[in-house]
Amino acid sequence: MQSFSNVLQVTFSQLEQYDHPMKGNWNRDFFHNQKPIVLELGCGKGEYTTGLAEANPENNYIGIDIKGARMWKGAKYATDNQLFNVGFLRTHIEMVDRFFALGEVSEIWLTFPDPQMKKVRKRLTSTRFIELYRKFLKPGGIVHLKTDSRFQFLYTREMVLANGFHVVEELDDVYGNGSTDSILSIKTFYEKQWLARGITIKYISFIPHQNELIEPEVDIEEDTYRSFGRGALTVD
Repeated sequence: MQSFSNVLQVTFSQLEQYDHPMKGNWNRDFFHNQKPIVLELGCGKGEYTTGLAEANPENNYIGIDIKGARMWKGAKYATDNQLFNVGFLRTHIEMVDRFFALGEVSEIWLTFPDPQMKKVRKRLTSTRFIELYRKFLKPGGIVHLKTDSRFQFLYTREMVLANGFHVVEELDDVYGNGSTDSILSIKTFYEKQWLARGITIKYISFIPHQNELIEPEVDIEEDTYRSFGRGALTVD
């Protein structure tokens, strides 16, 4: 990972007291342009980050994850294919506000995050994380969720409704609804696995306005299929 010029790795100890120097300076010091910045949080192998970058060269994309072994694949692909509008940041998502200034980010993508059915505070669409995103998302900036999890999708929709956020688009079956959006057709490694099992892919995008946040008070039936484990799945 250290050999890639498109990767920034930062240890927790480096951020204990101070924000990272790149905060507020990604356009100037990393991308060397003024294109809008889009994040993918929990980017895994970086398939969506690089796919977005190829489809939309007018934006800069940064994939963020803590697992370098996965991220290596995306960093290498971007390097080999000369995707100069792609970067990768290895850090915990909980610390992402240490790297980005107010209004520095235009959009956020959450692609197939763990739904964290037992732990609200760990859900990447919980009000705890929405509050975090609003620290650097520009006014009118969009949060995208693409997920196999019915629980995650319904929870996010209820959170959006409870807080009066503007829904940009909502699809309970991305491919079954006949979506022609080329961005939504980008398929990650795990997405191919869920599709092979006949699981529908859901999508919702919204604008998190600056208002006091509340958690939705609803009971949502939990997913059952995750008990099989992702590691047991394969795709040709």
